[in-house]
Amino acid sequence: MPLRLPCLRWFALCLFSSSVLAVSPDGVVSVSHPAAAAAGARMLAAGGNAIDAAAAVQFALNVVEPQSSGIGGGGFMMVYLAKTGETFVVDSRERAPAKASADMFAPDGLAMPFPLASTSGLAVGVPGTLRGVDTALRRWGTKKLADTLVPAIELAERGFRVNRFLAQDIVNDSGRTQLYPETAAIFRPNGVPLAEGDWLVQRDLANTLKRIAAEGPDAFYRGAIARAIIKAQQRTRDELGTAGQGRMGLADLAQYRVAIRKPLIGQYRGWTLATMPPPSSGGLTMLQMLGLLERVPLGDASQGYGFGSPNTLHAMTEAMRLAFADRAVWIGDDDAVPVPRAGLLHPGYLATRSALIRMDGRMDTPQAGDPKPWDPTAVRPAPSRAPAESLQTTHFAVVDRWGNVVSYTSTIEFTWGSGITVPGHGFLLNNELTDFNFVPGFDAAAGNPGANDVSPGKRPRSSMAPTMLFRNGKPVAAWGSPGGATIINSVFNVTLNLIDHGMTMQQAIIAPRLSVTHAAGRISCEGGEAFMRPRISVAAQDALRALGHAGLGEAGTDGCMDTIGSVQAVVIDPATGLHHGAADPRREGTVIRVKP
Repeated sequence: MPLRLPCLRWFALCLFSSSVLAVSPDGVVSVSHPAAAAAGARMLAAGGNAIDAAAAVQFALNVVEPQSSGIGGGGFMMVYLAKTGETFVVDSRERAPAKASADMFAPDGLAMPFPLASTSGLAVGVPGTLRGVDTALRRWGTKKLADTLVPAIELAERGFRVNRFLAQDIVNDSGRTQLYPETAAIFRPNGVPLAEGDWLVQRDLANTLKRIAAEGPDAFYRGAIARAIIKAQQRTRDELGTAGQGRMGLADLAQYRVAIRKPLIGQYRGWTLATMPPPSSGGLTMLQMLGLLERVPLGDASQGYGFGSPNTLHAMTEAMRLAFADRAVWIGDDDAVPVPRAGLLHPGYLATRSALIRMDGRMDTPQAGDPKPWDPTAVRPAPSRAPAESLQTTHFAVVDRWGNVVSYTSTIEFTWGSGITVPGHGFLLNNELTDFNFVPGFDAAAGNPGANDVSPGKRPRSSMAPTMLFRNGKPVAAWGSPGGATIINSVFNVTLNLIDHGMTMQQAIIAPRLSVTHAAGRISCEGGEAFMRPRISVAAQDALRALGHAGLGEAGTDGCMDTIGSVQAVVIDPATGLHHGAADPRREGTVIRVKP
């Protein structure tokens, strides 16, 4: 099928307000919160590059989106360097401590209840965000760590107004801001949850960031802050007793190291995508879905397809179900158990999987495929037994005046992470280890290597998928999303919108999304917000119901009322060199352009 995306049409400037779209030959930041966007813009205005700006954004997000991201967590920073043409990923994903064991979430053979385990110290992985940002700055940035911390320190010390998203997450916290007194004191002072418009000052966090600025990252990974982290993650829920205590020691913090990874590269309709490799499942699963649909004329309305048509929505749904079936079985930390990525993305394997998609009805629940004929090293494990992933995380994108690009997704895992704020230091600890299997999958007799079982030093499987789109070896766009397993589908939806449906980036972001995250899964789709255009019609939903799809409610009703992800993006026009930004109104998405 010929490429339907007219390059000039896609990169044409749309008439959106400056709050969601900016055009500049210089620096652009696109972030989910305006104060964090301003922090990144401040670095660019001071002559810094995209890596410097990304560092400032990440630290500011710790202050203004503490429920989603921070130095108590981890993430993946994808970087393109204009001078050398290199693209790589700074992997600061959390690691399991040395004393972790495969059965620690199921000591008696039965999985701990997720709400209890995920709010205990046992769930806390060794944080990597600070080490990752510092590594990127030292190797590719132009500013000092202390410089990039200044905006965050000011925000924490002087305060900022709570927006509706933070206020909602405090109220709808599943108890996580109420379990531990230090967390409650910040977000529920005197027992009252902070409301939209309240002023939030975080002096403990400001002092922690000042100490890191003065002493460097070793102030966090060694010494008093490290000791406070270790003590904090020994907290547990009464129902779990000592089994819920964290297993991290001082040596785990001191020995944490980031990994510099090559991106996963894929092709779709003549375009090149660079995305996140394992230990994230995000990039591999997204590329699989694209490969499964390469034969389908998704953008051709004359053949019964096009955005929002029953055929397009059905094909997307079936591709998601097939790819998520493979994800559940094959993908974990590639450093611990090799992932058969070559087999899973081989055209021959994808053709056999794509042939299972019938346009006249929903397939039976698909099982994982067998890539061994295309990848002899593949060892078939059993399905993952990890609990559901959180919908919270954060993503942002930056391009500087030199053409360097950053696409960065970071998290503390569940909304509010473990709920544990390090006493006296003001930052939340992640609960990332709950992304491992709760019940070990390893079974030598069955040939199951336990791809996502807990083991010392291992990174849990993620769904984060920072992505860049290339044409003729040059980046033309970078984007990503929060949303747990729906991250994969948000990035997938935007990719189809750009390439198959010829949308601008802003149109691609505001369009309603479709998501399925299990092989047997139910459809989740959007349409409840006025900005979500064009709508997925009730007639199209009825057609999906007639094909056998579940999750949309009763016939004749609008079942597309969810909210999925929050995509932030930058675009580089290859024809003019102009830099665009596009941000998602699903959060308080903000784009700022910076002239030198």
